[in-house]
Amino acid sequence: MWFKNLSLFRLVEPLSLSVDALTTRLEQRAFQPCPSYQPSTAGWTPPLGRKARDQVHAVAGRWLVCLRTEEKVLPPIVINQALAERIALIEDEQRRPVRRREKLDLRDQLIQELLPRALTRSRLGYAYLDLSAGWLIVDSASPRGVEEITGALRETLGSLPIAPPSVQHSPAVAMTAWLLEGRAPAGFALGDSCELREGGETGSVVRCRGQDLTRDEIRAHLEAGKQVTRLGLTWNERLTFVLDEALIVRRLQFLDIVRESLSENAIDSREAAFDAEFALMTGELALLLPRLLELFGGEA
Repeated sequence: MWFKNLSLFRLVEPLSLSVDALTTRLEQRAFQPCPSYQPSTAGWTPPLGRKARDQVHAVAGRWLVCLRTEEKVLPPIVINQALAERIALIEDEQRRPVRRREKLDLRDQLIQELLPRALTRSRLGYAYLDLSAGWLIVDSASPRGVEEITGALRETLGSLPIAPPSVQHSPAVAMTAWLLEGRAPAGFALGDSCELREGGETGSVVRCRGQDLTRDEIRAHLEAGKQVTRLGLTWNERLTFVLDEALIVRRLQFLDIVRESLSENAIDSREAAFDAEFALMTGELALLLPRLLELFGGEA
């Protein structure tokens, strides 16, 4: 259980919620397989897998939840081909052109006809609540993935008072200064990737990966006016990640020094391994996240 991306949200109001109350709410919206006539469905499922029962996996005051989304797979090329055949048949039999509005109606009709025969695919989305620290952490960097989980939580709980963390100083300005200086703040080291962006909607973008970020060509881009919008960092030789100007953490990796600590304890089951990994991951993030906010002057 290792998150690969972090979209961070602050709880702007306290959530008066217990594990049992959250479990009850999630069970009321538990995942159900997608009906034949429906293009997609979503619901909560036990984080430990289908054979588990607990809708909430709680460790050290942090509560993990899992949203399962199932979608019917209808490739556009299949729909377009069937639509072209249906239009050609109408034009041949009725000797008239099929107009735009009728084409749209035919397309909707075909989708409904094809849905029962379509294959399905499912995906799992994870998030955890840390009420004592005031965090909701979503394991996704895509707006769609984040909205799926936060939207489902909002519907399940009735409300979800969250907002992205707001900091005193611009992350883009601060990260640009680090790169110009050729060093990161204490506890952090520069990684080997970055994104540099010129101001304005049509400004050029430079993306580097596997590069020494202290080289002259990187500095030349910065001196020409580009700003750092994503920057690879290593924290305390324990985690590596790419931080963007919106404080989204991407490509998160827990290094060997962290993972090796698991081997020091006897783990005799998949459930125990999952539990240990989640506890270790959230413990590391509980130390990292306040430090990230401090890098930019603390919370506004």
